[in-house]
Amino acid sequence: MAAEPVWSVDPRTGKPREQVAVEATAEEVDRAVRAAHATREALADRTVRAAFLRTAADLLDGSGEHVVEAADAETALGPVRLTGELARTTAQLRAFADVVEDGWFLDVRIDPPDPEATPPRPDMRRWKIPLGVVAVYAASNFPLAFSVPGGDTASALAAGCPVVIKAHPDHPATSELCASLLRRAAAKAGLPEDVVVLVHGFEAGVELVRHPLVAAAGFTGSIRGGRALFDAAVTRPVPIPFHGELGSLNPVVITEAAAAERAEEIGAGLAGSMTLGAGQFCTKPGFVLAPRGEDGDRFLDALTAAVSETEPAVMLDRRMRDAFVAGVAERASLAGVHTPVTPGAGGAHTVSAGVLAVDAAALADGGHHLLLEECFGPVTVVARYSTREEVTAVLGLLPGNLTATLHIAEDDAAAAPLLAELTPLAGRVLVNGWPTGVAVAPAQHHGGPYPATTSTSTSVGATAIERWLRPVAYQSTPDHLLPPELRDGNPLGVPRR
Repeated sequence: MAAEPVWSVDPRTGKPREQVAVEATAEEVDRAVRAAHATREALADRTVRAAFLRTAADLLDGSGEHVVEAADAETALGPVRLTGELARTTAQLRAFADVVEDGWFLDVRIDPPDPEATPPRPDMRRWKIPLGVVAVYAASNFPLAFSVPGGDTASALAAGCPVVIKAHPDHPATSELCASLLRRAAAKAGLPEDVVVLVHGFEAGVELVRHPLVAAAGFTGSIRGGRALFDAAVTRPVPIPFHGELGSLNPVVITEAAAAERAEEIGAGLAGSMTLGAGQFCTKPGFVLAPRGEDGDRFLDALTAAVSETEPAVMLDRRMRDAFVAGVAERASLAGVHTPVTPGAGGAHTVSAGVLAVDAAALADGGHHLLLEECFGPVTVVARYSTREEVTAVLGLLPGNLTATLHIAEDDAAAAPLLAELTPLAGRVLVNGWPTGVAVAPAQHHGGPYPATTSTSTSVGATAIERWLRPVAYQSTPDHLLPPELRDGNPLGVPRR
């Protein structure tokens, strides 16, 4: 059977640009995983790993013009957005290099022996070791920061795990370019190039998660695709961790006092956040609870005006565009739903942003469940509430989310109880801000209850490295047999408890 070609497609026209590769067969996936697996020992040196990550960042920056040009041609996200995404990506690689050098992620714990304890305690020394080969599934909407050189790859390599990356079909040429730069960086740092291997194709992705030498997987994408891979990961003869980011509604609650204080500002801010990148952010605010009454009307009017001025946008591919057009049409046709700004097709290859509005009481009564599901693209749902009880009832219907946002006024009596209600729903809770934009910081948490993610981990920030490690304790082990990080005197100077 002939290998299927992999084409780079221009989303602005829908026309193929060039054939980039061919889809990997099961045999080729097997060879890729085995090649990556053979590099594990080479990655053991933390100094080399840190140098590799910094070299990768330097090479990506040095080829920035070509990387941005390739990504824009395949995603239509624009040079400004992609230049910023590249800067975020290389900063993330350098940040993980710092993490590797610091050594805190090893979580070293030393318990000296205590024969007088009850029961007696032997000498115990605990740290964390890399799991092995990590399968990384690249995202469609971030061709750099959540794809080949992105956070899953950077954190896995920092942990000492080689990676086999399944390229996203929306940007195969960008994936090939970035993978070649990462492999070149590995060689420059004295590592085998196969610490990073790239494969293409849907079936290759399935084969990858099933491969017995793959020890964990990271995924960013749809609920349907992510759940299928998650099920495959946990039903293997030897189950593996699957850290998937699947879908999120990212609810926003606007208190009555906040609407009275700054309705127009909140409306304009929401418009900017929900249309950013054609609404193709995993943190797009897709559902808003706003008060009824004059102040709520001012908010909705400001939102309507700002969204109406948004130009039609190109989505990442034709399939997503068609799904958006069909999804908003189905939602708009529901009884009681009206469209202050009608979303849908903006042209042959574009979409128009829009706003759907509904009475919160209709949702609280159990109808219109479709409005409580993510619709990928530039649309948000505004549910108008009359009472505090309606807010509580609707929040009780929401699934898990990456983010939840609360807009309050100064000395707002509703703030504390609403914050308490939102906290169980999301991994990141914002006050008087917007969720699009995820800072790469040690305290960041980019994850949340299912279906936002399939684990309790974060995919952004320093602690993302923890996904690819497991603890091991050594008991009563002679000092010369211990890893240097655990020996008496702490010869490598790693942080220890």
